[in-house]
Amino acid sequence: MPASPSTARAINDRLALRLLQQQGPLTAGQLKQLTGLSRPTVADLVERLTASGLITVVGESGEQRRGPNARLYGIVADLAHLAALDVRTESVSVIVADLLGRELAAESVPIGGDTGTGPALEQAVGLVERVVKEAGAERLHTVGIGAPGLIDPVTGELRDSTGLPEWHRRLVAALQERLPRARVTVENETNLAALAEQRDGAARGRDTFVLLWLGHGTGAAVVLDGTLRRGASGGTGEIGFLPVPGTDGLPSATDCAGGFHSLAGATAVTELAARHGLLAERVGPEGVRSEGAGAEPVAAELVRAAVRATTGAAASAAEDPAAASDFLDALADRVALGVASVVAVLDPGCVVLGGEIGQAGGEVLAARVAERVARMSPLRTDVRAGALGGRAVLRGALVTARDRAQDDLFAPPAR
Repeated sequence: MPASPSTARAINDRLALRLLQQQGPLTAGQLKQLTGLSRPTVADLVERLTASGLITVVGESGEQRRGPNARLYGIVADLAHLAALDVRTESVSVIVADLLGRELAAESVPIGGDTGTGPALEQAVGLVERVVKEAGAERLHTVGIGAPGLIDPVTGELRDSTGLPEWHRRLVAALQERLPRARVTVENETNLAALAEQRDGAARGRDTFVLLWLGHGTGAAVVLDGTLRRGASGGTGEIGFLPVPGTDGLPSATDCAGGFHSLAGATAVTELAARHGLLAERVGPEGVRSEGAGAEPVAAELVRAAVRATTGAAASAAEDPAAASDFLDALADRVALGVASVVAVLDPGCVVLGGEIGQAGGEVLAARVAERVARMSPLRTDVRAGALGGRAVLRGALVTARDRAQDDLFAPPAR
């Protein structure tokens, strides 16, 4: 059954908008070529989208012939604004962008572990309001939040997780109350990092892969056949609870101590480095703790220093290449346990080492892990270093906020 004229127009409009989103400003002639539509149909949709305020003339092409055919049309960037949040155990980072994803303002604030729920919420929400104001964002359409913990697949809400502060679970409601016109959504931080790496990073062009997050904690995001998999309870990728050899015990339903987290989390990496003579006091930032949430930057810098030493780019003679190489080998042994377990179950073909520690290890650590996995598994697996590091969560939150806003704004009118 052929589509009705109104349905056909809606399909053509969305096709043109998606091309403008993906490729940037285009002329009517370029839209005709890319869509395969007739010249009158393209002229009609350009007029319709311009009148609706979705697109506008943003310049002229470099063609010698001037006039209507040389006009470049682009999406109206300030039609709506977006906010993305990266909610960590003891900090919040925010960026505000336009509908095209161009960053307008950004800021981060620490939130101490001893901060009460009310004050912590006020700090986080106040930060969002401040950055929105700085960006001049009058029409905040969507707020995307990346947070640690499980997301309920039915309600879309952050579930209660042992060890996470209460203000994490109450943040969505607090933002919705203070920003009643905005749509507020939350997603697991590792899932968002995977979406960002797929869109702009190490997994670009892959529709099946796993991102292994190595930071304060450990986690995995699973993308199969182009779809992010969350599982029956939202717990796909909770690899920190994976029982592995080399720990003092087994994890429990409420504590991942004894699981993969005990080998590859930031505190464990810092302790491993110390045993190999790489001291956190020497390379860590002044005042940063070597355990808890403060272990992540210390562990990342230790890994980074070890990579420098093994590649001949040591910052000082005190960085012993042999000790650094031994440390990276020991770390790769640990990480390979998690990767090999994922590979045995999912056969993703590609595993990206993400997070601050994964980025710090770069291709040096990825190559070591790949070598070990190849010995442990018959399944061919490409192990890559994440390209976006700790900023991947913010990028992923912005990508999802942008997609949801555009789906809403570009949706055909109800008949």
